[in-house]
Amino acid sequence: MLYKLIFEFIIPVYRSTKVMRSKFREMHDHMQNQMNQTNQNKNNYTDPSESANRTQPPQGDYIEFEEIKE
Repeated sequence: MLYKLIFEFIIPVYRSTKVMRSKFREMHDHMQNQMNQTNQNKNNYTDPSESANRTQPPQGDYIEFEEIKE
């Protein structure tokens, strides 16, 4: 009975949890790599019109406001 418990329950559960942990770890690493690549791509992108208009204020529906403290 102890043999059956160990080899039909405990060992398969141990193996499956080990596999699940490794899969979760791989998935987490993959997501981290994707986030890092996305952030690098956003940081490396420069808008040509943005660099030409750095001294001018932004155009469009820009509203300047001042905070009033009570």
